[in-house]
Amino acid sequence: MLPPLARQKMHSWIRSRHLIFSDRFLVFETFHYSTIERFEDCLRTLDGTLISVEPIKRIWRGNHRQVILYQVKGTLPNPNHPLKQYWFKYGRTYTRFDEPC
Repeated sequence: MLPPLARQKMHSWIRSRHLIFSDRFLVFETFHYSTIERFEDCLRTLDGTLISVEPIKRIWRGNHRQVILYQVKGTLPNPNHPLKQYWFKYGRTYTRFDEPC
């Protein structure tokens, strides 16, 4: 994946509240495992590192289906990465699956 495409995808995840920054970590939440693989590709393209993938809770989707919500943590090499500046401008401190504080 090319860096401009990786940045564009990360920007869309920030705007949709799937991706937030918590201290020096990127925190990404989704229930699609294939999206986790795309996130990892974007992170590697931007010279970042995937730290962990953890199932955190079950969420009801529709009337009769439960899915597992995964939380993915990663880091970027530069703490003042332009992606963090983008998050300051367009992001939130909570994900779409959390209750706002």
